[in-house]
Amino acid sequence: MTWENISQFLINLFSFDETHPLLFTQFNFWAFFAIVFALFALLHRKRLLRNTFLFFVSLLFYYKTSGLFVLILLFDTFLDYFLGIFMDKSQRNGLRKTFMISGVVINLLVLFYFKYAYFCTDAYNTIVGSEHEVINWLAQWANEWSGTDYFDASKILLPVGISFYTFQNISYLVDVYKRKIAHVSNILDFGFYVSFFPQLVAGPIVRADQFVPQLYKKFFLTRRQFGIAVFWILNGLAKKLIMSDYLAVNFVDRVFNNPSLFTAFENLSALFVYSLQVYADFSGYTDIAIGVAMLMGFYLPKNFNSPYKATSPGNFWKRWHISLSNWLKDYLYIPLGGNRNATFGTYFCISLIAGVIILLTKSAVVTSIIGGIALAFIVASLVSKKARLKISTNLNMMNTMLLGGLWHGASWNFMIWGGLNGIGILSYKIWRHCNMLVRSTISTAFFVTFLITNHLWPHPALMIGVVWTGVWFAGTLIKTVFTLVKPEKTVEWLDKTWGIFQTFVFISFTRLFFRSGSNLDPAIANETAWETAKAMVNSIGGQWNVAAIPDIVANYRGVFIMFVLGMIIHWLPDRWKRWYRINFAMLPLWLMGLIVVAVVFVLYQFVTADLQPFIYFQF
Repeated sequence: MTWENISQFLINLFSFDETHPLLFTQFNFWAFFAIVFALFALLHRKRLLRNTFLFFVSLLFYYKTSGLFVLILLFDTFLDYFLGIFMDKSQRNGLRKTFMISGVVINLLVLFYFKYAYFCTDAYNTIVGSEHEVINWLAQWANEWSGTDYFDASKILLPVGISFYTFQNISYLVDVYKRKIAHVSNILDFGFYVSFFPQLVAGPIVRADQFVPQLYKKFFLTRRQFGIAVFWILNGLAKKLIMSDYLAVNFVDRVFNNPSLFTAFENLSALFVYSLQVYADFSGYTDIAIGVAMLMGFYLPKNFNSPYKATSPGNFWKRWHISLSNWLKDYLYIPLGGNRNATFGTYFCISLIAGVIILLTKSAVVTSIIGGIALAFIVASLVSKKARLKISTNLNMMNTMLLGGLWHGASWNFMIWGGLNGIGILSYKIWRHCNMLVRSTISTAFFVTFLITNHLWPHPALMIGVVWTGVWFAGTLIKTVFTLVKPEKTVEWLDKTWGIFQTFVFISFTRLFFRSGSNLDPAIANETAWETAKAMVNSIGGQWNVAAIPDIVANYRGVFIMFVLGMIIHWLPDRWKRWYRINFAMLPLWLMGLIVVAVVFVLYQFVTADLQPFIYFQF
């Protein structure tokens, strides 16, 4: 290799190319990290120098990923750094609160401009019947200021990772305001906290009280921690390249791109397979981020805890994207009133969402349903103090899930997805307090209702409801009979298995709205996502050709084998996973190196010509 080739490689490595962003699954990233880690090894003993170096490296990484959007990251960094100082040095609580609220509002406005401009414009046009188009005012002003047409003012692009670092900055402002932490006195240290490159573009969301104390600690990495870090990196790469990308390219993307071209069985299978794909993709990224950060002596929070072992929707959200769930709980759910009471914010949020839905649908049926629910809540609140407390808690939780859904994307499909998860959590909260007689009555009532309704007004969505409530009814009936016959015996493993099955099926069906709204141009996201979801529902709830299923499974045998193996590994006991993780970490370095080479060789066989970006980059 000539010097010219080496210099050209380095130029490409450190320059922005929008068609080839730095991804953990690319060789360029690992070449980049090798250079960074070599320099880090020389600087790691001097804390400020280490943090400064990693801050500028992180800025370079973000520039390689998002180009000039690095200026937005710098704006947020400087804004929140100085607001933190102002808050800590101010003795007046009112002034401190003003600084905190101002910072939160400005951060959210920046996020809203880039992420929700199309969503809000589309909603406004639908409500008032106008035809306004989105204009990128920042790009237009930049063109006018520079006297060029360098920036495209006709559309607004979403900066990678803006949702993640915006939430990090908000946590910093709130934690400084509450005096949970002191402000970071050095802009270089603070910039490092905001922009730390392993988790910058797709999380996990690093809370200020978790990471800021690490800024001041000396580098420390034991032999065992080094092995664990290597394990997480290999584990994440395997999840992404071997499992997620394989399932996406060979099955999931094909079905979701053209659901009407595939059978009902293929559409239903795509939903279940996508649940494994999105888990392998997102948790794979997190594993790599945790491993890379650990090699440099920093520790990121756990973001996944075998979510498909969850026995209820609420338990699922304690295991899935844990950093986001905890953030929403501490900075949204609790401030709204949590499980204590409803606040002005509670009623404002739910009223705004309900009002927008009524105005958008312009449907008397939807208006009547929302009005009826609201009236029932009001009456129940007036009649019973206990009911009022439960309604308050549930409204706060529903607000949190709806807004959490909207955080994932600027499309009504994401809000529907969040709302369905909220309904699932509420339903289980009610269900777990019911005795067997009430459970049997409820499941029977739902099954009969769907059965009669579908008979009178046949529809694919109602047919799906008939099948699911039928399974639910049958399972509840069997358990009721078993309890009556042998009341002294309980089969815990059977209860747990049934709960895991129900939860997995429910979560997978809600992902119909999540996946159909992903990877879309914001200008057309709402309409396209809805059409995709509708086509899949019509297929799954339509005619089934059962005789063709064996041939379909044979044709996609690699996909189904991968799915089954992935779920088996996922369901392995935690102690088993901990055992092979620790034993790998304690291997001799020469043997660990051989395993790394072997794994990399296998990973290379699964690399596709067009590498799939991480799903959560778009959020």
